[in-house]
Amino acid sequence: MPTLIPHPTRIESAGSKPKIIEEYVGHVNTATAGVSVAHMRSPEGWEEPGQTPEFDEYTVVLRGTLRVQHKSGELDVAAGQAVIAHCGEWVRYSTPFSGGAEYIALCLPAFSPDTVHRDL
Repeated sequence: MPTLIPHPTRIESAGSKPKIIEEYVGHVNTATAGVSVAHMRSPEGWEEPGQTPEFDEYTVVLRGTLRVQHKSGELDVAAGQAVIAHCGEWVRYSTPFSGGAEYIALCLPAFSPDTVHRDL
């Protein structure tokens, strides 16, 4: 039988400004370890520490532009585009442009503070 997820759980974010993270599927909201799905809204000027996660992260930008820095440079991912950050790659997310960004992030396996490995 399908499982209804009646609402997400709001998760505290890392970064320079408050960012809204609403987890629909993952460790917190559904006790799911295999995948996480979250709706993110980050303001203009937000940036988080770099990370080298133990999961693949698939991000679809719904509104605005998400900047993804990596060891070879950076990508600006606009509304209607997507990006994959691969397991073991260093990345750093930010929203430096006017209006910030809204996006959906899916992590395989699920996002965990223990496996994201943020820069200190």
